[in-house]
Amino acid sequence: MLLYDADGREEETDMVVQGAHCTADVVRTMRQDAGGLLCTALAPEHHTTLGLPFLTDVIQDAARQHPALKSLLPDDIRYDGAKPAFGVTLNHRDTFTGITDADRARTMTALAELVAAMDAIGPDAARERLGLEFRSPGHVPLLNGAPGGLAARQGHTELSLELARQAGMPPITTVCEMMDPSSGNALSRADAAAYAKRHGLVFLTGEDVIAAWRERSTNPTARGRTYA
Repeated sequence: MLLYDADGREEETDMVVQGAHCTADVVRTMRQDAGGLLCTALAPEHHTTLGLPFLTDVIQDAARQHPALKSLLPDDIRYDGAKPAFGVTLNHRDTFTGITDADRARTMTALAELVAAMDAIGPDAARERLGLEFRSPGHVPLLNGAPGGLAARQGHTELSLELARQAGMPPITTVCEMMDPSSGNALSRADAAAYAKRHGLVFLTGEDVIAAWRERSTNPTARGRTYA
């Protein structure tokens, strides 16, 4: 599906896939037809339990030893006053370089399997499995959902995670910005909607997701399965 955030924010449309469905063919489609950065989004309860930090926190801590890093902290983002969602990068240990469509799909789906199993295996086993199955740095950038979800931040990370919750699926998604192949800029909302129509995909806006989230939050009968 395609998800446009909002006028006055990034004003970008992301291609969104729930993590368990990131096959090599899906990765290829996102790479070729969307063209932006493929990232995997994790819900706050999962990246917190796994101990996966925000990248800005890593840079801030490392700046004590490498002072040049302090000047790189993202304090001038014009569209979003919250902390950027970027986390660390991962490769699955079974991959070779990690960048091929098959390698990235392996990393993404394995991480989705870990997230789906976390409640059953518990936090200690989940952290142990993370280290056994993955290495960092890698070719799959993580996006850490903001604590508080959409109440705190309304970027593609939080919007896509909420969509997964609404669909009754574990909140882990892979997203990729849609780029205009002619200009290299973000694909316009109208062109993204036209792409969705041509390919039989759903096109949603952040406003659509937020409205459903508010309904789900206030109306118990609207709740699907949750993974918080």
